[in-house]
Amino acid sequence: MVHPLIPQILELATPVAQKLGLEVVGATFQTNQNPPVLRVDIRNRDRDTGLDECEQMSHLLDTALEESQLITQSYVLEISSPGISKRLTTDRDFIAFKGFPVIVMTDPPYKDKSQWQGTLNRRDETSVYLNQKGRNIAIPRDRILWVEFC
Repeated sequence: MVHPLIPQILELATPVAQKLGLEVVGATFQTNQNPPVLRVDIRNRDRDTGLDECEQMSHLLDTALEESQLITQSYVLEISSPGISKRLTTDRDFIAFKGFPVIVMTDPPYKDKSQWQGTLNRRDETSVYLNQKGRNIAIPRDRILWVEFC
């Protein structure tokens, strides 16, 4: 269950991240910890997110949270990067991993197969395109459960 303050925290954190050229990926507020832990995940769209960026975000967001008085109790603020997910979900992911080996899981099976492996060519509105040893395959997106790089 999402903590009720998360939408307001995201609203506050997003412009702070944008000033640093970052984006907020998500946030959690673990009130079952003592003290509670507010974790905000950020990423740099152009390169790996560095420790310096997390530190800058921490200082600026801490100041913004203090000024807003959104959280009145003591808490620990953690800023982190979610790391690299193996799952490809965004257009950016599919562009970045073009030419890399991927696995595509389908349900229902497509052409009697539930798992496809090949080199990622591209994705469009209707299909994900793989190359399997020189043979091009178009897998309909409405059958795809997930795509991840190998």
